[in-house]
Amino acid sequence: MTKMKHHRTIVLSDIHLGSKWSKAKEVTRFMKENTCDNLILCGDIIDGWNLMRGKKNKWKRRHTKFIKLLLDIQHKTKITYLRGNHDDFLDAVLPMTFQNIKIAKDCIYESGDKRFYILHGDVFDTVTSRFSWLSKIGDVGYSLLLWINKLYNNRRVKKGLPYYSLSKEIKNKVKTSVSYISDYEHHIVEIARKKKCDGVICGHIHHPEMRYYDDILYLNSGDWVESLSALTEDHEGNWNLVYYQQQETIEDRLTPDINTQLIPQAI
Repeated sequence: MTKMKHHRTIVLSDIHLGSKWSKAKEVTRFMKENTCDNLILCGDIIDGWNLMRGKKNKWKRRHTKFIKLLLDIQHKTKITYLRGNHDDFLDAVLPMTFQNIKIAKDCIYESGDKRFYILHGDVFDTVTSRFSWLSKIGDVGYSLLLWINKLYNNRRVKKGLPYYSLSKEIKNKVKTSVSYISDYEHHIVEIARKKKCDGVICGHIHHPEMRYYDDILYLNSGDWVESLSALTEDHEGNWNLVYYQQQETIEDRLTPDINTQLIPQAI
C-alpha cells in the first residue's frame, strides 16, 4: 500500500477534464496519496474547447470524481485555480473566491523569502493568444498524435511492455518544437524577473521542467495527458518534480485500478 505523503504545496496543470485523453483517474489517485496545505491548479484543468465540440458524453464519471475530490479537500487545503486557454470560459467570472477556492488569471506565491509568479502561460504563446482559431486547429492535430500514441501502446500492452509516450518523444525530437519550448521558457522567465520574483511556475506546453535561468528558477508542472507529472514543495521550500507512472498490462486494461505506482524524481 502506498504511504501517504504531505507537502506544503502541490502544483498540477493541464489535466484536461472533458477530454478522453485526460488521465483523470490517475491524478485523482495521486491526490489521494499526496496531501498538501496549498494546491495550485495551473490552468487547463477543464478542457472547455473539447466540451464545446459536437460529440456528446465527453464528461465521464472519473472527471466528476476529481472535481468532487477538490470540493472534499478544500476544507483543509487552500486551492488556487488559475485559468488556462482551454478553460478560458472562466474569464466571465474572474476573479472569484468561494469557500477555500480562489479562481484567478495569475498570482504571486510567497515561500519564505522567495516570490514566485504563477500563471498558466498561454499569454506568452502567440498562436494561442492572437490566433485562437489556429490554435484550435493545432489542438485537433495534437489529438490525432495522441490517438496514434494510443494505438502504439495497445500493441505494447499485447507484448507485455510498459506504457511509452510516443507522442511526447516525437515532440521532444522535432526541431521546431524544441525551439518553441526554449523560446517560451525564456519569455516567461523575463516576465518573472520584471515582476521582481525569484521564480516562475507555469504549465501550458505539456513539458515538465525544473531549471535555473541565471537567477530565476523556472518550474513547469507538465500535464496529465502524457507526462503525468506534478510539482511538490516541502516545508523547507525545496521543490521537486514528480512523475506518476502507470505500468500497463492486459489485466490492467480490464481492471484499471491495479498495477500502478507513484515514482517521485527529484531534479
